[in-house]
Amino acid sequence: MKSADIRQAFLSFFEEQGHTIVPSSSLVPGNDPTLLFTNAGMVPFKDVFLGRDPRPYVRATSSQRCVRAGGKHNDLDNVGYTARHHTFFEMLGNFSFGDYFKRDAIRFAWTFLTEVLGLPKEKLWVTVHISDDEAERIWKDEMGIDPERFSTLDEDNFWQMGDTGPCGPSSEIFFDHGPEVWGGPPGSPEEDGDRYIEIWNLVFMQFDRDAAGTLNPLPKPSIDTGMGLERIAAVMQGVHSNYEIDLFQHLLEAASQATGHSDTTAPSLRVIADHIRSCAFLIADGVLPSNEGRGYVLRRIIRRAIRHGHKLGARGNFFHKLVGALDAEMGEAYPELREARHQIERVLLKEEEQFARTLEHGMGLLEEALAGLEGDTLPGETVFKLYDTYGFPYDLTADVCRERDVRLDEAGFKAALEAQRERARAASQFGADYTAAIELEGETAFTGYEQLEDRATVTALVDREGNALAELAPEQRGVVVLDRTPFYGESGGQVGDTGYLELEGGRFLVTDTQKQAGHHLHHGVLLEGALAVGAEVHPRVDASLRAATVRNHSATHLMHKALRMVLGDHVQQKGSLVTPERLRFDFSHFEPMTGEQLAEVERLVNEQILANAATRTEQMTLDQAKERGAAALFEAKYADSVRVLTIGADDFSIELCGGTHVARSGDIGCFHIVSEAGIASGVRRIEAITGAGALAWFREQEARLNRIGERLKAKPEQAEERVDSLLERNRTLEKELERLKAKLASAAGNDMLSEAHEVQGIKVLAKRLDGVAGKELRGMLDQLKNKLGSGIVVLGVADAEAGKVSLIAGVTDDLTGRVKAGELVNHVASQVGGKGGGRPDMAQAGGSDVSALPGALESVPVWVEERLK
Repeated sequence: MKSADIRQAFLSFFEEQGHTIVPSSSLVPGNDPTLLFTNAGMVPFKDVFLGRDPRPYVRATSSQRCVRAGGKHNDLDNVGYTARHHTFFEMLGNFSFGDYFKRDAIRFAWTFLTEVLGLPKEKLWVTVHISDDEAERIWKDEMGIDPERFSTLDEDNFWQMGDTGPCGPSSEIFFDHGPEVWGGPPGSPEEDGDRYIEIWNLVFMQFDRDAAGTLNPLPKPSIDTGMGLERIAAVMQGVHSNYEIDLFQHLLEAASQATGHSDTTAPSLRVIADHIRSCAFLIADGVLPSNEGRGYVLRRIIRRAIRHGHKLGARGNFFHKLVGALDAEMGEAYPELREARHQIERVLLKEEEQFARTLEHGMGLLEEALAGLEGDTLPGETVFKLYDTYGFPYDLTADVCRERDVRLDEAGFKAALEAQRERARAASQFGADYTAAIELEGETAFTGYEQLEDRATVTALVDREGNALAELAPEQRGVVVLDRTPFYGESGGQVGDTGYLELEGGRFLVTDTQKQAGHHLHHGVLLEGALAVGAEVHPRVDASLRAATVRNHSATHLMHKALRMVLGDHVQQKGSLVTPERLRFDFSHFEPMTGEQLAEVERLVNEQILANAATRTEQMTLDQAKERGAAALFEAKYADSVRVLTIGADDFSIELCGGTHVARSGDIGCFHIVSEAGIASGVRRIEAITGAGALAWFREQEARLNRIGERLKAKPEQAEERVDSLLERNRTLEKELERLKAKLASAAGNDMLSEAHEVQGIKVLAKRLDGVAGKELRGMLDQLKNKLGSGIVVLGVADAEAGKVSLIAGVTDDLTGRVKAGELVNHVASQVGGKGGGRPDMAQAGGSDVSALPGALESVPVWVEERLK
């Protein structure tokens, strides 16, 4: 039975039992900041179980894609070397939200396994929690499970969402591969063997654990189950390893062809086949390689796959070529994978190319570190810096050190690595402890879509420490809460409004407006008068600042659409900030935008501004908004009724947005992109301006051009031609300067040749140079070797202020059989506190003892003479 058939059979069976089929959610959890990735089938339903997210159904079933490659659930290092560990897997699950409980959950599982899939009952083994007499009775008395194939366990059969919260006993179903495979049943001393494999876990969520550890019965017990598709497919296809199932066979074959390695059972090929699944689906869900958070984990998986490919002998970029095979295998079940195929290929190819440069750059840094090494051990901190800062693999550093007879400080590396992990855990946004919010009742009615002034009543006053107040005194800072307000509270990237709350005999200056749990919090200071709870006030928003903010916000929507048109549908919003002065928009894209692309985006936006189309806002359900094609962060939390904004001619941009906007697109005035830059790997940032801000910018540019023209003694329209002329003259002068420098260096070289010693018929020149940069030594060495024709040259430069010595040694080709430049430069470097290396004809080194350089150079003829004996 093929994996796709098992998946469909599972979903169809539970649909027949009254379950709603729920599509797989994103691998990026939208409801749990403590998780890096969706790592279990129940994650998308967490808020449903907690009662925070009511759904129109009480039974659900899904095939949820999951990743375990970072944080608490991290199987990365085991992948490829065991039969059942993966970074990516599919979890089949059925869920009850206060509807059916243990009896039906057990019956559904047993029926599906024994009747739908046809597994022999004598091949199945069941476990329950030691305290769960109810589940034990159901299994034995109602389902007729053989007591000889039944175990009661303790910790292994109790599930909990966290230290507190929903929890309960579980019941696991195992498949017995037979006595020919070593291992014992669950609970036995041999349970770690491979004979009995867990295939399904039924969680009976019936308690709520409080902070004291007390288990309080839940008013609506629920069911959460999970069965790994890969595991059950291995059982149904009669194979012992998940990598032998149909889902992996085509991927392994594709990996074999891409790497040129024919043994499809090789662990490294299994790593590649597994990793292409997690990498592709993560990219399809908007994760891009970076140096932090989810992007860092993705980068690590990609580079691990590439390293295993190179280990097998792969040459060039190969990993991105596997996306087509994955699409053929899973694209039908997951259309989002097929839609994102070309984006995935581009991202993976770019990452492969970047990693190749990383390896090249890392080798240069490693050579430099070895050249300046004091002693015979490469410090662990240096190894860690190569690994963490530059992405240079630890094992490759170890290989190079072995070749150079240099020991590697493994303990120091591990200590630095653990220190970095501690810092990452401490600073991580995942699992962050957010400060408690101000507790308020009711909510504030927002009237700012229609008007900038209103009449309102003060419902609460809070000081800067969060304490409730009865009254604010003059010049006292605090927060004012109203029953209704035209002030927009900061959200969706749009900053909060400013302005005044006017009252009889006084004014409160609003410096910022924030949102919290249905309330608008007016932060500011009471300028005059007294403000008490229950007072009537006249809120007045600063109209000019609101208008400027609105222009920038509406332009953001138009630009978002234009970016997707110019760059592709992979563009997703990663953050935004809309202020009166400018707009800032972060988006997913894998390379810098070209000048032509930026110009086209700007043209498209201004074209819509000139169209001056009316803006529409509508309330509708989330499903209706999706059908309209509204852009949104659909993993974010939205209410049942959403606000949809349409702006531009022919419905140019349709997005979910609760912000304030222009009445017509022409109200934006004009739009100009000020800058575009990368802020993280795979994330770009555009800053732009509109309206009066854009006009002021244009005027300033014109003034600058006039000033430049005056300095060039040219009209503004002639400035470009005049600059080109000056640049050409500058290039000519630079070439003349280089020619003169070369002439002087040649003369100096001729002078230096007279200082060469003759050692057994060989010319040896060891010379300290002053006023020469270390990077210029290579050119001077080549000149001197050419002038000697046959001989040995050692040059040294000392920087007393920096406490640094730079050395270079050269041996002409006819003498490299007798004298090696690397050995010679190491001899000199050892006397100045350093170490070096290189080719037989040229080698470089560094050191730190400036005072020892003269003596070290004087020792060169003696060393050469000893070597020639």
